Amino acid sequence: MGSVAPAWAGETPLYQPAPAWVIPAAMPKIAPGADAPTMLILDNQYRIEKGQLWSYADIATRAGSAEELTRLSSLTLPWAPDKGDLIIHQLTILRGDEVIDALAGDRKFTVLRREERLEALQISGILTATMAVEGVRVGDVVRLRYSVTSKDEALAGHVQNVTGLPAAPFRLGYGRLRALWTDGSAPRWKLLAKDVEAAPVKKGGVTELTFALPLPKQPEMPADAPTRFTHPPLLEMSSFGSWADVSKTMAPLYATDGLIADGSPLAAEVAKLKTMAGSAKNKAAAALQLVQDNVRYLMVGMNGGNYVPQKPSETWALRYGDCKAKTLLLLAMLRGLGIEAEPVLASATMGDFVPERLPSAAAFDHVLVRAVIDGQSYWLDGTGLGTRLEDIGDTPQLGWVLPVRGAGADLMAIATHANARPAIDIEVNADESGHERLPSLFDAKAVLRGPIATMINAGLGQMDAKRRDELIRDFFNEQIGTAQYADVGIATDPASATVSFTARGVITSPWEMTDRRYRRSASKLIDAISFSPDRARPAWLDIPAATSAPIGIRYHLRLRLPHGGKGYSVEGDQNLSRTVAGYDLHRTVRLDGGMLEVDERTDATGVEIPADRLPDERDALATVQAGSPRVIGSAKPTYLWDYSPETIASWPQSKAVEAIFAKAIAADEEESAGYSSRANFRWGIGDYKNGLADLDKAIAIEPSVSLYLQRAYRRFQTGDVAGALADGRMARQLDPASSGAVATVASYLAESGKLDDALAIVDAKIAIGGEQRDGYRNYKANLLGTYGDATKALEIINAQLAEKPGTTSLYNDLCWIKGTRNIDLESATQDCTKAVELSSGSMAAIDSRAMLWFRMGRFDEALRDLDVVVAQEPGKAPSRFMRGIVLKRLGRTSDGEAELTVARRIDPRIYATYARFGIAP
Repeated sequence: MGSVAPAWAGETPLYQPAPAWVIPAAMPKIAPGADAPTMLILDNQYRIEKGQLWSYADIATRAGSAEELTRLSSLTLPWAPDKGDLIIHQLTILRGDEVIDALAGDRKFTVLRREERLEALQISGILTATMAVEGVRVGDVVRLRYSVTSKDEALAGHVQNVTGLPAAPFRLGYGRLRALWTDGSAPRWKLLAKDVEAAPVKKGGVTELTFALPLPKQPEMPADAPTRFTHPPLLEMSSFGSWADVSKTMAPLYATDGLIADGSPLAAEVAKLKTMAGSAKNKAAAALQLVQDNVRYLMVGMNGGNYVPQKPSETWALRYGDCKAKTLLLLAMLRGLGIEAEPVLASATMGDFVPERLPSAAAFDHVLVRAVIDGQSYWLDGTGLGTRLEDIGDTPQLGWVLPVRGAGADLMAIATHANARPAIDIEVNADESGHERLPSLFDAKAVLRGPIATMINAGLGQMDAKRRDELIRDFFNEQIGTAQYADVGIATDPASATVSFTARGVITSPWEMTDRRYRRSASKLIDAISFSPDRARPAWLDIPAATSAPIGIRYHLRLRLPHGGKGYSVEGDQNLSRTVAGYDLHRTVRLDGGMLEVDERTDATGVEIPADRLPDERDALATVQAGSPRVIGSAKPTYLWDYSPETIASWPQSKAVEAIFAKAIAADEEESAGYSSRANFRWGIGDYKNGLADLDKAIAIEPSVSLYLQRAYRRFQTGDVAGALADGRMARQLDPASSGAVATVASYLAESGKLDDALAIVDAKIAIGGEQRDGYRNYKANLLGTYGDATKALEIINAQLAEKPGTTSLYNDLCWIKGTRNIDLESATQDCTKAVELSSGSMAAIDSRAMLWFRMGRFDEALRDLDVVVAQEPGKAPSRFMRGIVLKRLGRTSDGEAELTVARRIDPRIYATYARFGIAP
């Protein structure tokens, strides 16, 4: 449906003086050099008389810039010729004191008859009068005065008007809204805005309502407030006396008697529906599917069509129609089947605001069918997509609707609830049986239903195979995580109105090491829900929160756990069924041997949450999410470095991962992500040679700073310092501002014995200053502390501490440099103590203190600190190395050798790193 459209028809603009009731606005005086607004006049005046609305506008706009000049050089005025006239009163250019008549010499507007909104599936019947205004210069003022008359026969003599009102901070030189009506045409009026003084004044037989524009700044509202709080400022006028009056007026438009002629194609369709098996509900669903699937949507607003629906026979023959046409067609079919049904007017976006508005047809922009079967209401929308039998009990989030009845009706609320079926139904079979640190292997299928599926299906015909595959990958990347894919597929099923996506791929391992055990979330959807209504302002305390329209998502995971699930458990709420923050939440988790199964569903219900419930609902959701289940690994975890690369490569999970990477790369050899992802996998399992080869290929395809820095570090770890330095320089060449590239080049220069060159690079960055200056100063100190004059390094750090006392990381730097360089150990004790005390358990500070204890020969204390670090960060190669050294010093040679082996597996260059400090096994 559309809003009000007006009067007696005229297909060419008229050129007449403004009517006598109009009070012309005076051009405001703008002082030279003043910060004048762009719009100098916005004057809207309305008159209601004898069932007609006359709308007058006076708009004066200043061409203050070249951009505004372009916009003002061409004017367009739309109007509905079947309902009224467009009347031009004045078009002038004001240049200082000069007034130039832009209509002189018989210049007129040109009428365009094309449908400008056809691409938006709208045939409006609106004509557009356009004129290129000649000779406008920057600084000129273009002033246009015109009127549109309107009278809509569908309203049976009623008049209505809705005007949006500008409010501060919008600026105007002069603004006014003026409305007049005669005694016999008096409408009701309502100003839906705050802090506006407006009262009608009667003068003779005419009542006048006037107020200034722009309105005062309207109160800000929270983003999640219902639309009755967030609607734009409006002035409404309506001659309807009640909602029942609106309902009765619209009723004749939806009378269905005789609309389906005997022997017609439509009658044949109804006859088929009558003979089909099943209940009235089945037949209603079949009728709705017939309308949705066989009549495409096209908004028709021409020839009285703003409120007047197209006849069902025309709709069926043309196979297109708007909400009015589809509703009347469905209504006629349902009544032909003996099913109780009526049309209902609705507002698609401001349904909860309707009860606060004046009764008028202009409060609605949509119409659908309410069918009643066995005492239950079914809201059937012919413009919907993909509705099937299972879905017809779903509730649209339309707030308040108005049934259209001959006897009239009052507003009716639609109480929303969760949809019957999820719109997105995802099933994932994942294999993580080899090890927690390997990439997760998955086979996934997603079934998409309803409007989502219909829209995707409609777009598939315009996609080539590559774009379809991208669509599937993008979907699963959003739902599961960024992945590499071996296979993707798509299938459509028009009968069930579904589209199915399938994929096989790998994603980064979701396992994390916490408190010495691997842990993994067993929740997907519920943890992603956000509910944080902001009611911090006192004026917002009583404002409820709107929630999402009903839509459901289901996620089903079947996961093969590592090591057959031996020693694994689940903590948290494994079974959940409750309504929180506008969502129905359901979850079951089952661990059976080596298989974990999770079934989770979330349904937005579309309900409004009262203000006094917001804190409780927010806390309830936080409680639910805090109790989300997690899979807990064995109390004695293993690590990839516990196995040889050959053993890891032999695992079925590893083989499958390799196969997927191979197919992903083969599918698009010009895409670097497959190579870089496989490089990470291979490096992680100790296959350094092939990992570096993959990085070479990724860089050849798409060189980037991150890839060069990644390869630089890995070359360095394998002893190729020259190659690492070359990569660092390439990264810096791509982005000279990259701090990572600068640090990489400086580090590897120092490692190559060129400390002065390294320091020169860092000094140049320090000289630039800015936010990164302190970081580069600190980096210089660490370069000196590692490769050069440790005393100078300590001076820099102490100078920084003098500027920013208490900086924890600086105390740790002092502790580390003194320990590794074996200098000033007594003062280092104080530095290390401060670093540990101020760092709230930082493993870096504890590791640095262990180095100090080692230098001081306090091996037992060093081992205690290193035990703490290794327990929390088992992959920290330097700590594993030093622990091996300390164990050997304590006479535990075999334990020490085992630890040193692990350290070398994690970092192949670890021996060389510590040999620099004179520390070796």
